[in-house]
Amino acid sequence: MTAPVVALALASQVEGLLARARGAAPAIALASTAAKDAFVAATADLIEVRADAIRAANAADLAAASDRGDAFVDRLRLDAPRLAALAASTREIVLLPDPVGAITRTVVRPNGLVVARERVPLGVIGIIYEARPNVTVDAAVLCVKAGNCAILRGGSEAYHTNLALGAVLRDALAGAGLPPDAIQLPATTDRALVDALVGRAGGLDLCIPRGGSALIAAVSAAARVPVVQHYQGVCHVYVDAAADLEMAEAIVCNAKAQRPGVCNAMEALLVDAAIAPTAVPRLCRALAALGVAIAACPRARALAPDCTVDATEADFGREYLSLACLCAVVDGVDGAIAHIRRHGSRHTEAIVTADAAIARRFVAAVDASCAIVNASTRFNDGGCLGLGAEIGISTTKLHAYGPMGLEALTAERFVVHGQGQVRT
Repeated sequence: MTAPVVALALASQVEGLLARARGAAPAIALASTAAKDAFVAATADLIEVRADAIRAANAADLAAASDRGDAFVDRLRLDAPRLAALAASTREIVLLPDPVGAITRTVVRPNGLVVARERVPLGVIGIIYEARPNVTVDAAVLCVKAGNCAILRGGSEAYHTNLALGAVLRDALAGAGLPPDAIQLPATTDRALVDALVGRAGGLDLCIPRGGSALIAAVSAAARVPVVQHYQGVCHVYVDAAADLEMAEAIVCNAKAQRPGVCNAMEALLVDAAIAPTAVPRLCRALAALGVAIAACPRARALAPDCTVDATEADFGREYLSLACLCAVVDGVDGAIAHIRRHGSRHTEAIVTADAAIARRFVAAVDASCAIVNASTRFNDGGCLGLGAEIGISTTKLHAYGPMGLEALTAERFVVHGQGQVRT
């Protein structure tokens, strides 16, 4: 087909997706909590009932991605334990309070007007994501519980898995008496569909891209709708002079190696120069024992034989998403803050210290969606922070910053009650 014909076909497909979502939106916005929770519970049940079919679909995707590296394959895999965990985390959303219609504050004005703030759905949300097929379920159930419809565009690498999960979601919607078109997964893997979808002014009410920096940059450049960015996770752990090194070792190893292919994994270790001669060899030795390859600044490399590669200034700011990280020696908390300001991505920053004043300074100065004291960066996660499953971790500040749970998928509007007042 010629380019104009292809563009016309994509435009037609986008209009169809949006029309079906808009058609389903009123029913979802007005759905009772009981109906929405029935959908969520049915989704969890069907994941378990269809586990073998989902795993078979996932096996086809894994086979096609076998040459993409261990970290990529790990993000793509939905084995039996992960499916069981996905069903369990989905059921937990039933227990979360429904945000729709919640009154967050009420004031009475001097003229007697009662002014309230009420949570309402955003409308139709587009989620653009890569690799992790669990996002398909998390995004769908969170969007619907918050009264929204969703158009889910997963990456081509998870195509078969997402189709299987999409069928689960649409069947669960129908079983709960809700319109199946509240959740749609475009059948095409053509990346041009993404540009057409986000480039349709007045189409989506919000777009949330999740994935690598190239995906997010491309979506943001093409978008003519609001975009909340889930940008890369260049996460640092700063080990202060007042740190307990046993605690620091446990935190650093967990932050990097517990699951290295996720966005809240540590990508750079920063160590205060005052303790570097002791701390750098110990921490790098512990990381190396876990299979972590370490690139280090000259000050760090001089102290630790386990730092095998020289790191340049251009290396800092890199998101590895694998068993690799950076190490740098910095001059106190102010040196750590300055380093993070140059190279951070507003995702997660952690400090290990027994000095409360230093911790307060660090937390106040770093620009991150989550600042953590004496714990692993891996805790910047919707489930760990009490939100239930998350739709993503926003690294922008409008309208959400950090893990986006149910409340972040609603907006606050004003509801005003009067007794006949008129403005003069």
